[in-house]
Amino acid sequence: MALSTKAARAATRLAKRSLHLTRANGNASARPALASAVSYLQRRRPYTSPATLKTNKLETRNTVVQLLSNIGSKREVEQYLSHFTSVQSQQFAVIKVGGAIISDCLPALASALAFLNHVGLYPVVVHGAGPQLNKMLEAAGVVPEYEGGIRITDAKTLAVARQCFLDENLKLVEALEGLGVRARPINSGVFTADYLDKDKYKFVGQITSVDKRPIEAAIAAGCLPILTSLAETADGQTLNVNADIAAGELARSLQPLKIVFLSENGGLFNGETGEKISSINLDEEYDELTKQWWFRYGLRLKVNEIKDLLEDLPRTSSVAIIAVEDLQRELFTDTGAGTLIRRGNKLTAKTRLSDFKDIDTLNEALQRDPTFAAAESPKAVVDQYLKSLETAPFKAYADEPLNALAIVHPPSQTGQSSAFLSKFVVTKHGWLSNVADNVFSNIKREFPKLIWAVPKSSEYLTWFFDKADGSVMRGQNVIFWYGLDGGLEEAGAWLKSQGLDNAAANVRQATVDHATNPVSNTVTGIREQVRAFSTFSRPRISSHGFNPRRQIRGFASEAASSLPGNTNPNPPLKRDKNAKFEPKKVALVGARGYTGQALISLINKHPYLSLSHVSSRELAGQRLQGYDKDDVFYSNLNVEEVEEMQENGEIDAWIMALPNGVCKPFVDAVIAGGGAGKPGSSIIVDLSADYRFDDNWTYGLPELIKREKIAQSTRISNPGCYATAAQLAISPLADNIDGTPTIFGVSGYSGAGTKPSPKNDVDNLRDNLVAYSLTDHIHEREISRQLGVDVGFMPHVAVWFQGIHHTVNIPLKKEMTSRDIRNLFQDRYAGEKLVKVVGEAPSVKKISGKHGVEIGAFAVHSSGKRVVICATIDNLLKGAATQCLQNMNLALGYNEFEGIPLD
Repeated sequence: MALSTKAARAATRLAKRSLHLTRANGNASARPALASAVSYLQRRRPYTSPATLKTNKLETRNTVVQLLSNIGSKREVEQYLSHFTSVQSQQFAVIKVGGAIISDCLPALASALAFLNHVGLYPVVVHGAGPQLNKMLEAAGVVPEYEGGIRITDAKTLAVARQCFLDENLKLVEALEGLGVRARPINSGVFTADYLDKDKYKFVGQITSVDKRPIEAAIAAGCLPILTSLAETADGQTLNVNADIAAGELARSLQPLKIVFLSENGGLFNGETGEKISSINLDEEYDELTKQWWFRYGLRLKVNEIKDLLEDLPRTSSVAIIAVEDLQRELFTDTGAGTLIRRGNKLTAKTRLSDFKDIDTLNEALQRDPTFAAAESPKAVVDQYLKSLETAPFKAYADEPLNALAIVHPPSQTGQSSAFLSKFVVTKHGWLSNVADNVFSNIKREFPKLIWAVPKSSEYLTWFFDKADGSVMRGQNVIFWYGLDGGLEEAGAWLKSQGLDNAAANVRQATVDHATNPVSNTVTGIREQVRAFSTFSRPRISSHGFNPRRQIRGFASEAASSLPGNTNPNPPLKRDKNAKFEPKKVALVGARGYTGQALISLINKHPYLSLSHVSSRELAGQRLQGYDKDDVFYSNLNVEEVEEMQENGEIDAWIMALPNGVCKPFVDAVIAGGGAGKPGSSIIVDLSADYRFDDNWTYGLPELIKREKIAQSTRISNPGCYATAAQLAISPLADNIDGTPTIFGVSGYSGAGTKPSPKNDVDNLRDNLVAYSLTDHIHEREISRQLGVDVGFMPHVAVWFQGIHHTVNIPLKKEMTSRDIRNLFQDRYAGEKLVKVVGEAPSVKKISGKHGVEIGAFAVHSSGKRVVICATIDNLLKGAATQCLQNMNLALGYNEFEGIPLD
């Protein structure tokens, strides 16, 4: 149902104020989420009768997907659905709000709580009013007294406190209702208390019981419950209670997934380094934490109180101490924001099979490993593996229920200086509770050098990239390592020791310098420093003592299979086995054009690629500008030189940035020289249209083509700029199309290339719009072929330099609303970091110079059977160079977004 005009305006004000606040606070990550709230709030009725309060699960799911597609990943969508939809509303979160938050951050607090409510969530809020009470007491001429840190509350103080709590409670309730959220003030009836010590503290209470009924009634009526930390004795006397204690007792009663303490400081801090403590896993870290000299006074008291609280709650519960502006990030994303504390999981280490309590349970756990699961008789293969462990030295790390199991063979068995991780098997619950990170941290602490292997097809390969210093591709596996002094050479020696010496000539290193390069957080590898959801990795102990650091929060692959037994070796490349590490070498053929220049800029900042050759007939002999890694000069490569370079194994990746119809001789030369063949050989990415209709080539649009297919390809045809944006704007509706979609496209004149023509003549374009190739354009055929739907495409050129705007008209089989269609797009592109779904029609000005695509408008005709969608893309970046780099990263075994700047 639509909002009233007044409520719609209030919703718009909410989003605008939220955006203003997040900008002011520098919290850029929250801006997309708050902006996406506008359209949802404007179509949701804020005041709902009790009879209609049953949540429409599909609506809530679509809304959450919409939220998370802006601030998170597909992994976080699953995280939300598996956690927050599995509990009753009052068990979602208890949020304790300090008085200073209400006085200093009320608009931000109300906006954050309103957003949670509008995605169908009902956090229970309990607040204090300490600073406000001090001011009121001072105004009343009352001097505050304390005993042991507890405020002595005499009758006059209590009267002032009661009025203060009522005032602050009303402020928060009114702020929420001003944003279209129903909120219910609850100032009594929840907490029953006895006197803490009547003679010493007067009217200060110690909570004895919690009555949930007022809270449940508020939620049933569609209201956020807003509680004060006031309690009553059995005979009705009001008592003052510390708000932190009230929140803790409330949590013990409600058993929520999250207990959030909003703090001006935004978390707890390491007293020696001054760094914020991202996470604390109590079962694994608490004992070590208590040994640190700076763990004392208020910090020790706070952590101990939280430890006591969590011991009374399910292991799924966690406590977060965060700033108010980070509330959404903490509840919804892997990144987190403040300090996250939970009990975690106690791990054990075993060196003999007899150390396991139940061999059958161990056998079942190992059968989850993909290598064993694919066997005809998984149990028999596991039995054989276990038998080999009777004589082979190993160390196994696991939690008690075997939600995570790792088996490491020490250097004495591998014959090298490094250990070998032969099995890493984790259940879904193990990933959700992050036992995997804890296990890996224990391994890393004990084994300073490690090699392991993961199937290349693993959906969560990025998790292992984050743990490694380097990687090599080997058949259908990626071999990872950390701590190897010799890097590439030592990894090659290990491969040879395993009887895989032909691979030693085929390794390509992807060294990760964690000191200078942030790690990645998603399946596709967004470069962002993050931690794992709702639990934590064991800290590193250095000469500075306990120093918890930011860790990865999220899911990962089900297992890392062992390398022996692989039957798909790659032929060796013709290169020196003993060569020292060099970044993968790239040859750019056709470097003079705008796209070539954009690629040079991206490769210049890529940590694992280097330009070996740039070919341009017009610029041959000149020094390459805009490239800082080495002195590179343009050359004019001919096909004979290309074939010779390929035969000598000089190039890992060829980029053909040539006009249509020109690159075939160069491609043939690469193939004749032994490249672009089986997986593991050099790759070709062609930016022209020459191979977009060739089934022997992979069409490289990662958002629509399976990434595993691109990762296993050596010949990739880069999609056209117009075609990329058009397909992304049409694809989610492919099953609902009735007729021929028409695409009105307008490009900046950089799309016409550098060769002078009327289409890139600025004088001709000024105050003008130039139409060309209005039927049978090559992009029209490309789009139709890839979508399986005939389209009409009408291209134009305008006076701006770079950027494309599409207006796409799509006839529909059935009546659909704008909301239905937008939800389809939000679902389809949830977690896609280079596709942003917006409400309004996107603009070229905002996309120019950016690396993604924006899709919006979703204007539906009054018949409900025709929709107009707008899309924008930078033709030189996501339309060409950025997409080329995505494809290269996937095919070369890197994170997809390595080297791509992301907003």
